[in-house]
Amino acid sequence: MTLMKQEQDRLQNKRTEGDINLTAARKEWHESITDLKTLKLLEKDARYFFHQALSTPCLDVLGSCKGAHIENISGTKYLDFHGNNVHQLGFSHPKLVQGLMEQLQGLSFSTRRYTNEPAIKFAEKLTSLLPSDLNRVLMTPNGSSAIGIALKLARAITGKFKVVSFWDSFHGASLDAISVGGEAVFREYMGPMMPGVERIPPPVTYRGIFEGNEAKCLEHLEYVFAKEGDIGAFIAETVRNTDVQLPSMEFWQEARALCDKYGVVLILDEIPIALGRTGKMFAFEHYGIEPDILCLGKGLGGGIFPQAAIVTRDRYNKFPDISLGHYTHEKSPLGAMAALTTLEILEQEKILHKVAGDSLIMCTAMTILKEKYELVGDVRGRGLLWGIELVTDRDTKEKAVQQAEKVMYDCLKNGLSFKVSAGNVLQLAPALTISRKELKEALLILENALDSVND
Repeated sequence: MTLMKQEQDRLQNKRTEGDINLTAARKEWHESITDLKTLKLLEKDARYFFHQALSTPCLDVLGSCKGAHIENISGTKYLDFHGNNVHQLGFSHPKLVQGLMEQLQGLSFSTRRYTNEPAIKFAEKLTSLLPSDLNRVLMTPNGSSAIGIALKLARAITGKFKVVSFWDSFHGASLDAISVGGEAVFREYMGPMMPGVERIPPPVTYRGIFEGNEAKCLEHLEYVFAKEGDIGAFIAETVRNTDVQLPSMEFWQEARALCDKYGVVLILDEIPIALGRTGKMFAFEHYGIEPDILCLGKGLGGGIFPQAAIVTRDRYNKFPDISLGHYTHEKSPLGAMAALTTLEILEQEKILHKVAGDSLIMCTAMTILKEKYELVGDVRGRGLLWGIELVTDRDTKEKAVQQAEKVMYDCLKNGLSFKVSAGNVLQLAPALTISRKELKEALLILENALDSVND
């Protein structure tokens, strides 16, 4: 085995999130760029920004975004099926842009120790959409901060610092978030992590360690709860976003029951998947359960403003001297306006109803692709979150990784952008406002790319 091959295998085993970009396809893509301004800006980007795995070097230079599309400075449009999961409303929704402009003319910042009407209206609206006593909100500037607050609150509630999470999960990039996250690439170079984290294999339905046997995963979860005896929190993505893993209703109902049995706070991370992505406002609604703490973000700011939040139960609001996160923009009028308007647009434009119909189209298209191409090992999804797992060999991913990148770059050349997760999973997450015509256009681009790789 060559050193290059060893390095590729090492990196592949460490990540689920993001493109790998270790094949020749990335170099060929860069060499195909002929616009001099784009090349100069990409060179400057590489010069002045700190290199980040999974993100650098950049693919292109964007000039505008609207609706379901992003557009580069040369005028090439891409249907964006990635969007960093912020584009539930699409890009530059006119009502949201107008609301933010109006807010900027009035209260643009809220000094700490003061409140403001947009923040209160947002909190009131958000909690009205949630069940039972999930009525207490804290706003944060990003998802990682929301995770940090949730972990601190769980310690205060239970008096226990230990946490159970899943391998391959992603909960953010701050030190506390990577401590409970399950992707080793984010812990590279970091040294000691937050103590007390116990990770277990996730309930992966296809080629997972339990081969879809969720009962084994639940047995493992209870074993850790029972043996450790002092677990304070179980944190998980209700639906794993990166490579689209959907546990069954039975799994989540039993996991919820185990948390109740052992006095464990259930933290559900729905930062990338809430607000209609799966066809419900919140993904846990598919499973007939409730979290004790819900983490939201990404699309909460309408694809314009960075905004996140946690929501938790009334009965946990019992610590008069606690300080969970005094962020400078804790009650940002702009962030609150963005989040409130996002929730209003989702309701007023009946986007959840639209996504239910789009989901049927996606399900049919994905089934056809699986039957048509031997390369497609599995398809899975719900709403407008879908994953296509490419498989060429039962035991290794090497060739499937190469094929996945070929498909991705072929799609990019023809106007469709998405990310590859876990090396061999094409993750498809379009704007929820995408038109049926645009959706079918994207599916045709994808099918043609699979054809080209299959030849």
